[in-house]
Amino acid sequence: MEPLGLRAVGSHCSLSEMDDLDLTRALDKPRLKIERKRSFDERSMSELSAGYGRHDGLYDSPRGRSVLDTPLSSARNCFEPHPMMAEAWEALRRSMVFYRGHPVGTLAAVDNTTDEVLNYDQVFVRDFVPSALAFLMNGESDIVKHFLLKTLQLQDSEKRVDRFKLGKGVMPASFKVRHDPVREMDHLVADFGETAIGRVAPVDSGFWWIILLRAYTKSTGDLTLSETPECQKGIKLILSLCLAEGFDTFPTLLCADGCSMIDRRMGVYGYPIEIQALFYMALRCALSMLKPDGDGRECIEQITKRLHALSFHMRNYFWLDYQQLNDIYRYKTEEYSHTAVNKFNVMPDSIPDWVFDFMPLRGGYFVGNVGPAHMDFRWFALGNCVSILSSLATPDQSMAIMDLLEHRWAELVGEMPLKICYPCLEGHEWRIITGCDPKNTRWSYHNGGSWPVLLWQLTAACIKTGRPQIARRAVDLIESRLHRDCWPEYYDGKLGRYVGKQARKYQTWSIAGYLVAKMLLEDPSHIGMISLEEDKLMKPVIKRSASWPQL
Repeated sequence: MEPLGLRAVGSHCSLSEMDDLDLTRALDKPRLKIERKRSFDERSMSELSAGYGRHDGLYDSPRGRSVLDTPLSSARNCFEPHPMMAEAWEALRRSMVFYRGHPVGTLAAVDNTTDEVLNYDQVFVRDFVPSALAFLMNGESDIVKHFLLKTLQLQDSEKRVDRFKLGKGVMPASFKVRHDPVREMDHLVADFGETAIGRVAPVDSGFWWIILLRAYTKSTGDLTLSETPECQKGIKLILSLCLAEGFDTFPTLLCADGCSMIDRRMGVYGYPIEIQALFYMALRCALSMLKPDGDGRECIEQITKRLHALSFHMRNYFWLDYQQLNDIYRYKTEEYSHTAVNKFNVMPDSIPDWVFDFMPLRGGYFVGNVGPAHMDFRWFALGNCVSILSSLATPDQSMAIMDLLEHRWAELVGEMPLKICYPCLEGHEWRIITGCDPKNTRWSYHNGGSWPVLLWQLTAACIKTGRPQIARRAVDLIESRLHRDCWPEYYDGKLGRYVGKQARKYQTWSIAGYLVAKMLLEDPSHIGMISLEEDKLMKPVIKRSASWPQL
């Protein structure tokens, strides 16, 4: 297939045939059976394997691709794949970026309906993750390997914002391929936040890189990449930024506003749940890949200590359910000494009215932020989904998050999955917190907008908790509109009914998120790439029964 739409990044390379990883596996297994109340970690991998009937004659290719050249995931399914699948793969391949003959990523968007490119002609680290997972699930690992290596090389670049030099471990937010007509060569140009809105370095990029490196290793079985001195050094440099001792009294990571997917001012500075969940998952992924030799042993010890402290802190102070909400409502303030119950001096009067109606008797979630005299009660989808996948959430908490999603489907999903946060900021609160941001108006973009890319994280969380029916319901909503609307970046409105007012069409991670969700449902064994089992050494502190009435 000939790559399209690559001239925007100056690439003159043509698509070379990539070696597909041989992921052929036995298909004669029992039909998928997943019980509602069993978590993924309680079941064996074989019990979750696809188990759809063999299609005779489709697997004659020795390299894992069917003779019809259809994606592996589609060929495994016993029913006709949705027409969107083939079109999604075609659109995803059109977004591929090449550097000196090798695929190194996917463009943020290939929107031919506008001449305004902005920075959508770049390869974003966080945006590429669903694309990478789709390629890995389809047995195409080359593009992921080249991406990991090239971003690792860019980490070595000198990073400056004005006269200030950033830390060595910072990973780029994005990069693009530029062609030098004089030398007739391509070269990579990285952005570490110096050209981003607000000039904020991407804290999440390094975490996603570590998570993706583990996903590549789990998918391919290739340990050689993660064990190279370069990758080992890259992991340590990223974590050195987070594990250094300082003035912190909490194990959570202090961040500026706009340092992650929500990259504009939205009141998520401090200790946002998205960063804490990704931090926890990256620490656990790094722990599984670091070699215990030399300074690696010291890094492993630091990670282990931080994981214990972080899991305790998050499960105790960020978790909110019916009982905890009632306790906060009754908090005393201005408490001193080690016996204080209200350790962060949260004012009960600061609890917004909407929380009392929003919180069901059965259900709960990790709040958006906790700091001195501050608790952000908003729901953030990415942080809660990653908390489930990383096992930051205990099994009981994971089930409670799923219960909340079912109880509050209209608010959190509506007509287009999935609300990035709930509720939106509006009125005086919007003016103060966002600085009157015209892009983050109420129920739009990062301020309560609906983002199709979050479908893959929702689906993965549903599979891990044994609730695939929730994911299928969300996929049905996506399939009713996403292709017809030309794969937009986000949707606006309280129900997510309208294509976003500034949304890009043919947004790559909207396309890839759909593909990953479909492939996870067709073959749940893929979940092993992006899911971590509960660490039995980190004993859960909060039990679900605290928020569940005795029946």
